Amino acid sequence: MHPVVQAVTDRIIARSKASRQGYLDALNQARHKGVHRSSLSCGNLAHGFAACNTDDKQSLRQLTKANIGIVTAFNDMLSAHQPYEDYPKLLKAACHEIGSVAQVAGGVPAMCDGVTQGQPGMELSLLSREIIAMATAVGLSHNMFDGALLLGICDKIVPGLLIGALSFGHLPMLFVPAGPMRSGIPNKEKARIRQKFAEGKVDRAALLEAEAQSYHSAGTCTFYGTANSNQLMLEVMGLQLPGSSFVNPDDPLREALSKMAAKQVCRLTEHSGQYTPIGEIVSEKSVVNGIVALLATGGSTNLTMHIVAAARAAGIIVNWDDFSELSDAVPLLARVYPNGHADINHFHAAGGMAFLIRQLLDAGLLHQDVATVAGFGLERFTKEPKLLDGELKWVDGPSASLDPEVLRPVSEPFQNNGGLKLLKGNLGRAVIKVSAVQEQHRIVEAPAVVIDDQNKLEALFKSGALDRDCVVVVKGQGPKANGMPELHKLTPLLGTLQDRGFKVALMTDGRMSGASGKVPAAIHLTPEALDGGVIAKVQDGDLIRVNAITGELSLLVNQAELDARVAETVDLSHSRFGMGRELFGALRQNLSSPETGARSTQAIDEVYKH
Repeated sequence: MHPVVQAVTDRIIARSKASRQGYLDALNQARHKGVHRSSLSCGNLAHGFAACNTDDKQSLRQLTKANIGIVTAFNDMLSAHQPYEDYPKLLKAACHEIGSVAQVAGGVPAMCDGVTQGQPGMELSLLSREIIAMATAVGLSHNMFDGALLLGICDKIVPGLLIGALSFGHLPMLFVPAGPMRSGIPNKEKARIRQKFAEGKVDRAALLEAEAQSYHSAGTCTFYGTANSNQLMLEVMGLQLPGSSFVNPDDPLREALSKMAAKQVCRLTEHSGQYTPIGEIVSEKSVVNGIVALLATGGSTNLTMHIVAAARAAGIIVNWDDFSELSDAVPLLARVYPNGHADINHFHAAGGMAFLIRQLLDAGLLHQDVATVAGFGLERFTKEPKLLDGELKWVDGPSASLDPEVLRPVSEPFQNNGGLKLLKGNLGRAVIKVSAVQEQHRIVEAPAVVIDDQNKLEALFKSGALDRDCVVVVKGQGPKANGMPELHKLTPLLGTLQDRGFKVALMTDGRMSGASGKVPAAIHLTPEALDGGVIAKVQDGDLIRVNAITGELSLLVNQAELDARVAETVDLSHSRFGMGRELFGALRQNLSSPETGARSTQAIDEVYKH
């Protein structure tokens, strides 16, 4: 193993000793011999199979056949999840083929950040992760199931499903992806038209046409944002079948993989002889593997919160120092938009997951000795699925990249470190994604332009007030303030300023996620303004230093003056009502800091310690 990867892993194991053991003890307590529904009363069981067909009723009466719960995030507004409409029928049939039964255990909400960007609904996005986790637990709480299939892909949906699933960690579970849409308009062209619209050089019709050519069919958006980062993370953590992440929805291989996922989860149930619960697959080593793969590909900064939150649901304590140290040791092997011009389909065609995992394993950057849904050992994930004469088989993945402009070996990386950096200073702690930021833009020292609403930046831009070096500070955007919305509307404006030759950066206690691109963005700043963060004291004209090379984030104001300042109150009244936001007040005010996962302050790891 690479010494840094091993050292970080050992530190996480030591840090998590009490809470992880408590979690594993809880799994053992939840595990019963035989089929779990055997503990139900006759009335309970009759309710559980009342709507089943005759054959399934008989199977469930016998208590000798596996019953698989399906938790689905289907809706047909969200392009990535629209293919899931027919999955329950497909998965049930596959389970029947090997003598098992499947039932839809429940549905979870799935909102699209692409639809809600810049809208009030985006303030529910991060909060929806907690709702999804709870809805997953509700679906599985009937104790009717011996395993589960989790149907989800995008932003908060996968982390929510995973957190909820880990509360039933004694059950085997597989994630079942549906794949990305096929490539549309090149991402570089889409970004160009967005900037031209921001400058007033093209009209709304031209912008809408470009967007429609980019987001054009069922499947995940093709850029490397949170949705596709989720898929990569799940596969490297061994939570879905090898090579299943990026097969298009309309490819016959996708249907074969989905059927195999259903059969495989049946094989992992307790009475199968290959019992492999999800709570054992998600281990300290597999969490490190997920982080390493994210860093090696320049993945979404959202995962700096979601991996932390999911790990804590399994009693594993990870922080941003772990991310930063690993990033210094892990080379960047992929360039996928917004970190390059290619999309996720190009990554898949260039060698994809099999090549990436082989490279990282050979360099000692991934732990091989981990449990996965495909069996023990991550080596299995260096193979890729193929349909050969109509039969699903796994063959060796490519030994060389098929497109070195998109995917490279460890011996020839795009850069020698990963796509993420921890920033620290008198303003607090933040993360910055540097994989798409050119080196000459990684250090910015400039006066602050302070706003408390992303929508206020456009007027400043149009007035010419931003035609200068500046650090745009957007405060009052943290989890407790307004649910920590993504601030994608800032991207075209700041990108245009940078193209004009100005030194610009963003600093916020909010999020940017997969939109983090060529402009340096210090995000997830903690403490947030509403939680006593120094960002609340920043004033227009204050000098701020953002140094993504050394990891410095400093407010260059005399400490005595800073101490004398009173933090400005952010008016959040407009974020408390409308679009359902009034329903989430109790949840919002109890969220923790981004570095601890922006999760409920009733910390799961603390529960397991006791």
